[in-house]
Amino acid sequence: MSGEVNMLNALEVVTTVVVGVMVGVEFSVAFVINPILNALPEDSGQLGRAHGGRMLGAVMPVWYITSLVLVGVWAIAGWHHHGAGLVVTAGALLILSVIMSILLLVPINNRSKTWTPENRPADWKQQMNRWDRFHYVRVAVIIAAFALLVAALT
Repeated sequence: MSGEVNMLNALEVVTTVVVGVMVGVEFSVAFVINPILNALPEDSGQLGRAHGGRMLGAVMPVWYITSLVLVGVWAIAGWHHHGAGLVVTAGALLILSVIMSILLLVPINNRSKTWTPENRPADWKQQMNRWDRFHYVRVAVIIAAFALLVAALT
């Protein structure tokens, strides 16, 4: 029993750290990186966002799915433990964030990561603003999921 509890505790900590760092990255994109890129002169901001879209577009799907899998394992392994409902709710919020990503953010990102000053559409700034608005909502959703996971630890 003690080994089982230790494994569950380790899973809880690892999951919370993985989700927490993901939240930090996404928060940073929303409130630090993109405002910096938006303030750069001429085409620099758009080029930086395209590069960021390629880089984070490759990493973040794996991070989101890994986070979701870890939360799912925690929910199953800790089903009869304190905080299981919080973990399940956090998992539901992470599922919502993945659905939002696939339906709302990824299509814009897939277009914008190929843009250059020569080939970007006339409405590229509006598309970036739309992506930002969707991203703010997604950040709020994953912060709520993270907060529930932290609350489940107590």
